Amino acid sequence: MHGRIETHVERALQAGHGLSVREFSVLDVLSYQHDGDGGHLQMHQLADAVVLSQSATTRLVGRLEDRGLLSRYICPTDRRGIYTDVSEAGLKLLAEARPTNETAVREALAEAAKRPELAPLVAAVEALENPA
Repeated sequence: MHGRIETHVERALQAGHGLSVREFSVLDVLSYQHDGDGGHLQMHQLADAVVLSQSATTRLVGRLEDRGLLSRYICPTDRRGIYTDVSEAGLKLLAEARPTNETAVREALAEAAKRPELAPLVAAVEALENPA
């Protein structure tokens, strides 16, 4: 089911916004950073959050930076660490892509719910989204 949902979302994000699911995930996770304690993610924390290897995350961040959607800077308290911020262009693209992502996930879940072997799993996912 995960593969089907991811494929559907990937197509929608690529067609509408030129983003992959992984790129969307990185932008989304980074958009919730703040200036308080623990508010910024280092690259290894970002890799954990989006479930990618550190090297794959670094390459992905580099591509997003080349597109002007992110910027990287050295951690002020630990010069070995690198932080990443979403640029204004990245935030704008993310805001445009969020409804597409949400719609595509709902469409994929609705399609999966039509299959008897997947319907209980879809019901469980939906129950997480709408706790009673």
